[in-house]
Amino acid sequence: MERVVGTVVRGIRTPIVHRGDSIEQIVVESVLRAAAVEGFAVRDRDVVGITESVVARAQGNYATVDDIAADLGAKFGDESLGVVFPILSRNRYAILLRAMARSTRHVVLLLSFPADEVGNHLVELDQLDEHGIDPWTDHLTEAQFRDTFGSAIHPFTGVDYIEYYRSVVEQEGAACTILFSNHPQTILAHTPNVLACDIHSRERTKRQLRAAGAGKVHSLD
Repeated sequence: MERVVGTVVRGIRTPIVHRGDSIEQIVVESVLRAAAVEGFAVRDRDVVGITESVVARAQGNYATVDDIAADLGAKFGDESLGVVFPILSRNRYAILLRAMARSTRHVVLLLSFPADEVGNHLVELDQLDEHGIDPWTDHLTEAQFRDTFGSAIHPFTGVDYIEYYRSVVEQEGAACTILFSNHPQTILAHTPNVLACDIHSRERTKRQLRAAGAGKVHSLD
């Protein structure tokens, strides 16, 4: 019979994976059990994707916050660290920010606006228009941002990421300065040591920082 449905994607629930577990056995058993319970067929050329984080967990192949903090300290020293263009994320980024804060006395956090690299908005475009702010020419301090826009509550998570990221840094005993700009060079007025946290544009960001006289520049890779 001719197939009338195109690509179908399913998320397969597995047991919690621990260090030393057999990923191969867990995946095969979980897929076959799901197929039997849910009544779908497993066909030739079907693809099973396994996230790298689960593989790393089974292998014990991961870095601790202290490991990352030690690496950052060796690269930048402990006086100050500029953090440019991080995404707004509790599960993908905040733990890295904690390590950054643990490595230094002062974190200078530069957030892109109105949104981060993956589309999480701090403010909406209409708000920029309302207040006459051009994100490509204007730079804001945290106080200026708050005076203009107030809170920055994410519509899905309900988190004010400005407040949350500040709390992560300060919990590690570091001072925190937060800036808003789409020009990475803005951060050099506060620190010469910069970690570029954007992904797709990281090479451009590093080039711009070095051309503007940055001291030490690295990126997450």
